[in-house]
Amino acid sequence: MARVVSVKLLLVAACALVDADGRVLLAERPAGKPMAGLWEFPGGKVEEGERPEDTLIRELNEELGIVIKEACLAPLTFASHTYADFHLIMPLYVCRRWEGIVTAQEGQRLAWVRPNRLREYPMPPADEPLVSHLMTLL
Repeated sequence: MARVVSVKLLLVAACALVDADGRVLLAERPAGKPMAGLWEFPGGKVEEGERPEDTLIRELNEELGIVIKEACLAPLTFASHTYADFHLIMPLYVCRRWEGIVTAQEGQRLAWVRPNRLREYPMPPADEPLVSHLMTLL
């Protein structure tokens, strides 16, 4: 009989913001956080009682100072990746419309990147497979 291994499951929502020029926003993980210096799609941990869409509306406002309407969030794909101490499930949404100017609210570096240059930015292992889906879309 197979032994069942208990794994901590972490649900994180991420968003590929796409500007009018077809560039995608990446945010650098700040010093002091796990995987600091790697680039990722903005978003965050889905809190108790939240839907991924709620998380993105909250997180993108906190991190980037923008307002997103749920109707502007389109699910694209998801990542499923096992790290050393947890398993990450991360739906990736695409958003092309928001209110406000994207501004780093937490001192993180931001980059607007053409889809064919996304692979030039080192990313956490869970984010890397998402790039091909974005390149196909854009």
